[in-house]
Amino acid sequence: MLDQGAPPHHRTSQSPGVGARLMRRKPVERLVAEGGQGEGGSLRRTLGLWQLTMISIGATLGTGIFVVLGEAVPKAGPAVTLSFVIAGLTALFSALSYAELAGTIPVAGSSYSYVYATMGELIAWICGWCLVLEYGVSVAAVAVGWGEYLNELLDGTIGVTIPDALSAPPGDGGVFNLPALIVVLLAMVFLLGGARESARANTIMVAVKIAALILFCAIGIQGFRSGNYEHFMPLGMAGVSAAGATLFFSYIGFDAASTAGEEAKNAQRDLPRAIMLSLVIVTALYVLVAAVAVGAKPWQRFGDSEAALAQIMREVTGQTFWGTLLAACAVIAIASVVLTVLYGQTRILFAMSRDGLVPKVFARVHPKTGTPRTNTVIVSLFCGVLAAAIPLGQLADATSIGTLFAFGLVNIAVVVLRRTRPDMPRTFRVPLSPVLPALGLAFCVWMMGSLSTVTWAVFGVWMAVGLVFYFVYGHRRSRLATPES
Repeated sequence: MLDQGAPPHHRTSQSPGVGARLMRRKPVERLVAEGGQGEGGSLRRTLGLWQLTMISIGATLGTGIFVVLGEAVPKAGPAVTLSFVIAGLTALFSALSYAELAGTIPVAGSSYSYVYATMGELIAWICGWCLVLEYGVSVAAVAVGWGEYLNELLDGTIGVTIPDALSAPPGDGGVFNLPALIVVLLAMVFLLGGARESARANTIMVAVKIAALILFCAIGIQGFRSGNYEHFMPLGMAGVSAAGATLFFSYIGFDAASTAGEEAKNAQRDLPRAIMLSLVIVTALYVLVAAVAVGAKPWQRFGDSEAALAQIMREVTGQTFWGTLLAACAVIAIASVVLTVLYGQTRILFAMSRDGLVPKVFARVHPKTGTPRTNTVIVSLFCGVLAAAIPLGQLADATSIGTLFAFGLVNIAVVVLRRTRPDMPRTFRVPLSPVLPALGLAFCVWMMGSLSTVTWAVFGVWMAVGLVFYFVYGHRRSRLATPES
């Protein structure tokens, strides 16, 4: 503590400058030591490898296939399968970096915490703000697609659909997307019950979605027409990369497991395994389903509905039953994406709040359930309203750019930590480092460049708002700003 009687110039000389304050890093040991601690209670370590893998698959599998496929096919044509591979490779390079950092720094903040330990507070804030965009907007985007499949299910079972005014957002022919709001609120109810209970429900839903996609492939292959693959790349490589950038939205889920670092029984061992295992399973299913879908339906006819797979089932069989069955599975499957991504969003805000960068209310833990209840309610209401008011395409691209930016930082962070803390125990190591992290960063930059000017404008506004919030609130209230905290 400074001597209050010291000359003014002595006090000033011992105070860190603005640049030093912006670059202050949080020690890894402190990050790990604070694991699970919140305001008024602690998170509970109840999740094993199986549950963590299911969280990762639950947050990933279904988003691109059930929802965004109809948005991506018109951009790439039959080459959308190649777009999935490119997006998957980009995710793989970043997943390797995530796996190493998740095993080294097993905390709830995901890439936000990794960057805080390696590149300083300002960059960590930017990363965290990108994650808020990534997870929060992703919840909203997937919820929009859930409403499409709910209408398919209602039409096939009782012959009634929710009117456009109540099932589509403004700009898509509606006034308010009520189903999107409902599925977010249902996910909120599960999360309020506790991490173990939410994980159990998610595991059941993941099993349903995998079965649904296998069923689609078994039936959709019967309508396969090789002619649909003529002119494989009608819109060129630019179309393939544009579709890949949109489809990258489909891969954000694998990092959801890293947000469970403070609720995993053996985080250092299980987190890297869950991340890599889930990504392999998801990529294989994505490519297979996309290949069958394009083979069964001319690419020019995609884009008229987010419920593309159910329509293909109905067209191939000539019966409504199979399409209705797939729609029922999709309603369950997409709900699991909403559940797990919403979970990830709350845990990232929990970590940021514990560091003092966002209000303390987000770190408040209910002593009975061991969950950040107030955090969950606030995030759910925000995402639900967003889902009800914004069209899907805009949401998906906004999510992609936030994801790519955060993943790029993770690829840098893993190299920085290797150099600054080579002595730290690592349960997983990125092979061929720094080559593969550099490739991961390059892929992220390339795919960000494929996104539209409008998406970049939205991202710029989002980042400007985030920086204003940081300098007005977070920079002053950061726990690293006060030595005694």
